[in-house]
Amino acid sequence: MKGLVEEPLLPMVPKRFDYVGDVAVITIPAELTAYKEIIASKLLSMRGNTRAVLNKVSKLEGEHRVAVFELLLGESTETIHRENGYTYKLDVRKVFFNPRLYSERGRIASKITHGECILIPFAGVGPFVLPAAGKGAEVYAIEINPDACACLRENIRINKLEEQITVIQEDFEKLFRPEKVFQAFEPGKTERELETGEICVTSKKTGNEASYRRTAFQDPCERQSIDFKVPDTGFDRAIVPTPYGMDHFLERISELVRRGGYIHFYTFKAGSQIPELIEGYKKMGLEVEFYRRTGNVAPGISRWVFDLIKK
Repeated sequence: MKGLVEEPLLPMVPKRFDYVGDVAVITIPAELTAYKEIIASKLLSMRGNTRAVLNKVSKLEGEHRVAVFELLLGESTETIHRENGYTYKLDVRKVFFNPRLYSERGRIASKITHGECILIPFAGVGPFVLPAAGKGAEVYAIEINPDACACLRENIRINKLEEQITVIQEDFEKLFRPEKVFQAFEPGKTERELETGEICVTSKKTGNEASYRRTAFQDPCERQSIDFKVPDTGFDRAIVPTPYGMDHFLERISELVRRGGYIHFYTFKAGSQIPELIEGYKKMGLEVEFYRRTGNVAPGISRWVFDLIKK
């Protein structure tokens, strides 16, 4: 940007940006407002297939975890993103997607074996979901954002994984309240009614079973709504890309995973907090098999992943 931005302001020019498909995402500080279009044009010239440039003007906010973006160049923020052999269709302004975690998502997928039953809360558009299903697992994906759920269902169709993924549009915190009824998408399942009046749903691919109590949705065009119940043996694995400040979910998730099962838990902490965190996990009955930093999110704060084994 030398020669385009005044010398005193050059240190404020962002040193990194993200690509989601053919959409470039950058965060331009307020001091450079007068140079936004120039910076966007420069980005466009650096990569020929860039179709839009977005300026991120807020952090993730609201229960749907969506930031506010300003469209600097281009007409549409819908894009096709390809990662680790899978295709994701999404609108960058409506859903959360972090392209920087592609290698971490590949690492987790490499640990999954055929036939596992996996729980993934905060599933988003499916970057952890699709690779897990692609390894032959049966996946229960939970996401509150209706736009993200719509994208996830479309991505399941695009990648031909309908038989292995159940999408549940709901707030994870409310999901296991006994009175809560919610909508679920159940491709590739067979059903039989039990003597209790519940419905036993069986995956055609893996044979895994789970029981539900079913009620009818008012709109006949919608899928039936059901009460979710954990498989009798518990989940083999949980992958938890936890939103900032929501570590309290770990205790509830641990209860849903079988003994000897894995929890891949993401959290936001300073490095100095890690030893105390590990001790806390041990007290919860969780063995830390592996952990590492997976990116910086603020001065002194990083995203960490912990591979935990339930003892």
